[in-house]
Amino acid sequence: MKIFIDDQEVVLNEEDKEKSLYSIISSLGKYIPVSCHLDGLTPIGSCRMCIVEVEGFRRPVSSCITKPFEGMRVYTNTEKIRVYRKYLTEFLFAERPHPCYVCLADGNCILQDWKYKIFEIKQNLVDYKWENIQIDDSHKIYVLDHNRCVLCFRCVRICHEYAGPHTLDVKGMGNNMRISIDLDYKWGDSETCISCGKCVMVCPTGALYMKNKEISKTRRFDLAKFLESKNKRIRKFETIFNS
Repeated sequence: MKIFIDDQEVVLNEEDKEKSLYSIISSLGKYIPVSCHLDGLTPIGSCRMCIVEVEGFRRPVSSCITKPFEGMRVYTNTEKIRVYRKYLTEFLFAERPHPCYVCLADGNCILQDWKYKIFEIKQNLVDYKWENIQIDDSHKIYVLDHNRCVLCFRCVRICHEYAGPHTLDVKGMGNNMRISIDLDYKWGDSETCISCGKCVMVCPTGALYMKNKEISKTRRFDLAKFLESKNKRIRKFETIFNS
């Protein structure tokens, strides 16, 4: 199979045909911003930061859940894509309070990198909606700060796919959507959490962190891929909808 990425011809073998556009583009050394995606976790295409343009398609597509086809022409860094990604970043900053200068994840947050390093957003076009959502620090080791959450669902998926108990899940809709613990328990009251810390290690912002330990020392974004290579995967994320 032959496809074109930013007018560069790419020949795919049989194995490559089953890969996502994101995997193929990344293998070429091209940068694609991602929030929900993490190698080794089931891709869900929820954050839309990895969007690319495909010739003949009316709208940009999420590259993490899109497969290649013969003759496909993909554009990864057009003016439209840059504007869309910039707006998506601004919406994330406006949705919940993200003052980087007082956040524990300062210097270790993808959202911060997008705003100040990648897109160089100096003035938001969207007004901040400041909410003061209660922080769950009831766990003896970990903290869940909804104010810093971007709803990427990495924590939910790794808890389901690799840890096993599926302690973390999602509740609510729209602006009221939150990560929940055991059907809305306090984390410290959870009867299923095994305190493995996998959710904390894959969080891309300051929403999940370990008490009395620097965030820079608790992050491991290759964790899911490492566990998958060791055949540690318990189930895929889609199975919760088919059970």
